[in-house]
Amino acid sequence: MDILYLMIICSVSVGVVFLLIFIYNARNGQFEDDESPAVRILLDRDNPVERESETEKTESNTQEKSD
Repeated sequence: MDILYLMIICSVSVGVVFLLIFIYNARNGQFEDDESPAVRILLDRDNPVERESETEKTESNTQEKSD
């Protein structure tokens, strides 16, 4: 029965530590990313020429890797 009390104390203390770390990071701006990479992939780029050059670079890289 003593081990049960020890496990409850340990789990609550670990939960409190993670909660404090979360609050600290939330106050310091860790979670203020308005345009995350998951959303950024859906947006169009402004310069279509830039897109074509990037596409050509990736195609040439894949051809070199396959050789």
